[in-house]
Amino acid sequence: MKVALRCISCEKTYSQDTRSYTCPECSGLLEVCIDLDEVRLTKGMLEQRSFTLWRYRELMPVMDASRAVSLREGGTPLYRAPEIAEYAGVREVYIKNEGANPTGSFKDRGMTVGVTKALEFGARAVGCASTGNTSASLSAYAAKAGIRCLVLLPAGKIALGKLAQAVLHGATVVGIRANFDVALSLIKEACAKYGVYLLNSINPWRLEGQKSCGFEIAEQLGWEVPDRVVVPMGNCGNISAIWKGFREFRSLGLIDELPAMTGIQAEGASPVVEAFRAGRSEIVPVKEPETVATAIRIGAPVNAPKALRAIRESGGCAESVSDAEILEAQRVLARCEGVGVEPASAASVAGLRKLVEMGEVDRSERVVCVTTGHALKDPEIIFSRYEKPLEIEPSILELGKIISSGA
Repeated sequence: MKVALRCISCEKTYSQDTRSYTCPECSGLLEVCIDLDEVRLTKGMLEQRSFTLWRYRELMPVMDASRAVSLREGGTPLYRAPEIAEYAGVREVYIKNEGANPTGSFKDRGMTVGVTKALEFGARAVGCASTGNTSASLSAYAAKAGIRCLVLLPAGKIALGKLAQAVLHGATVVGIRANFDVALSLIKEACAKYGVYLLNSINPWRLEGQKSCGFEIAEQLGWEVPDRVVVPMGNCGNISAIWKGFREFRSLGLIDELPAMTGIQAEGASPVVEAFRAGRSEIVPVKEPETVATAIRIGAPVNAPKALRAIRESGGCAESVSDAEILEAQRVLARCEGVGVEPASAASVAGLRKLVEMGEVDRSERVVCVTTGHALKDPEIIFSRYEKPLEIEPSILELGKIISSGA
């Protein structure tokens, strides 16, 4: 497989052996370019394989897929959600539930490729800054690979479920008294100085795993592409990766159409939405991002240029939603469809509903909403925002009152 790295800004190309996260010439973001003319992948070939990320091994830029660091990630369910379609006001909605990945979030797709590449580069330690899910995923894959994991987190700002995972898997977890954007700057400096391999989404190899979400959506819909894919945006790598997946499938002749990519941010952390509205190619960072959706509480997303490009190339759009809208969508997903997600995940559903109300999304559309993390990632929100469990004496009379009341 012929693979190279290309800067999305100056378009300079580099060898796949280049251990850089950004362009050495202009500091622009790098993307992985696979020579698709050399790739042979058919629907018949895929039908014979297990439904995991590595069924798409011809499109995963590693030297030996049989030696990948894998926890059998991918293959997440795609649910048809008629109640959400009615709630949002569109013809047909599907939920791509990424919370079904091994550590409970979409990050596993990227980490299987990212940690495999780290070993190929000879790394003995990996690191990341995180709002939670990245640390949970990287710590698990580092443990599987037998290498050290260093995690920087905004102290006191991480959901307990995610922090517990990083600790359980043996990562060295360091809280800093600052937000995620400061943590990312510090871990980048530390990785450069101490030889730790950085696996935040600025790493272009990691995003190669995340593009598999697009591959799966196409397959699960019987090779019919939805009109629109709605994705929550934090550091903004995922929406661009999924778009890349759809484009590669079309280049291989596996699909004929492409979806409109739609990105949703929380109102308290929405620099990409503001840039999209203003027609800008660069964002104005939010200095103190704040939202109940901790996974997307990021004020200066490093992959904003890739996200804006994906949205505009696809004919999509971007919108922000309030915390109240996010929590309402989380509740409806859980109680009407049985799909429990963390708040950031529900932003996709909240955003779809808002865009329909605004007239930006046609009611006749077939839409896939990506939900990025499991409900148990952030249990504090559930117990602080929802009704508490009832308590009674062990009496059938007391229990009968509750049953009769319909509570």
